[in-house]
Amino acid sequence: MPRRTATLLASTLMLIALLCAGVLIPVPYSEMSPGPTVNTLGEHDGEPVLQISGHKTYPTTGHLNMTTVRVTGPDYAMNLFEAVYGWLDHDNAVVPHKTLYPEGQTAEQADQENAEEFSQSQESAKVAALQQLHIPVATQTVVGSVVKDKPADGRLHAGDVIKAVDGTEVKRTGDVAKLVTRHKPGQPVVFTIIPAKDAAAAEKQGKRPTAGAKQVSITTQKADDGRAIVGIQAEVDHIFPFPIDVKLADVGGPSAGLMFSLGIVDKLTPGNMTGGKFVAGTGTIDDKGNVGPIGGISMKTVGARDKGAEFFLTPKDNCATAAKDTPQGLTLVKVGTIGDAVKALEKIRKGDTAGLPSCSPAGRS
Repeated sequence: MPRRTATLLASTLMLIALLCAGVLIPVPYSEMSPGPTVNTLGEHDGEPVLQISGHKTYPTTGHLNMTTVRVTGPDYAMNLFEAVYGWLDHDNAVVPHKTLYPEGQTAEQADQENAEEFSQSQESAKVAALQQLHIPVATQTVVGSVVKDKPADGRLHAGDVIKAVDGTEVKRTGDVAKLVTRHKPGQPVVFTIIPAKDAAAAEKQGKRPTAGAKQVSITTQKADDGRAIVGIQAEVDHIFPFPIDVKLADVGGPSAGLMFSLGIVDKLTPGNMTGGKFVAGTGTIDDKGNVGPIGGISMKTVGARDKGAEFFLTPKDNCATAAKDTPQGLTLVKVGTIGDAVKALEKIRKGDTAGLPSCSPAGRS
């Protein structure tokens, strides 16, 4: 065989081998890309995203879109070709798999975690919105979780309202641990509770649960540090003065909190906050209205602009990253609290865009 032919054949075989390796060999990476955006003032799958009853609401116009990031699943095996393509694609990001999914986390566990974060973000969004409008929100202490095989397992349940411990009224969440640890391990402690089912029925009516209280006696156990425990985690639960429901499936994580809050404020306020403008945004929110950073900010700004957004409410801690590569025609607006966001929307509505707090790349003022 002539040398030239042999060299060509060897090169061809090597190329085929490399192509096969690129397709067959998995790499430890995942891909993030712009996901759907949803107008919190509008409808999704035929029903309003925000549903408020028992309180006067007002017509709204414009957009207050929450944004999402689409990610490959925890069980997805990315190959080398896909990784290279993702690295070269300006709008996508290829990141180490472990940054999205801790080692050993299953798809079911990831879905459960995202669902829990999404549910908590809705609760905080409601609280922050009502506080922004100076509408009181009552609180109560509930059983957040029960540790398996501990004394409370099967005796108390998540969602049970804890009214008292040993006859002493529980006024704050921290009271539960203080009252339990007054005992020595092996001594009984008596919880006065309202079962979760009864509590949920009362809360749907915007009422503090009072009926159906019962006493449950539990023998304490010695913890590793010697304290008496029963094996529960007490949490704060909010009692809203009227029902507010978020109807949005197939979305997880906490990053829509800010936009849900603003949507609620807009629906409960005369006039409209956007002035008919297309505003999108992102950011976690806590009960006090503080806006926190999120992941995938660059993908979210791209997704928002592709849908027609003119302004993007950006958590202050994400500003530097977002400003490095802002989509053309999109104005980034820096916010640190729900109050900041409401003030920014007022400027947008009035056309005073020169006065908006803007995002700048790191190192610039």
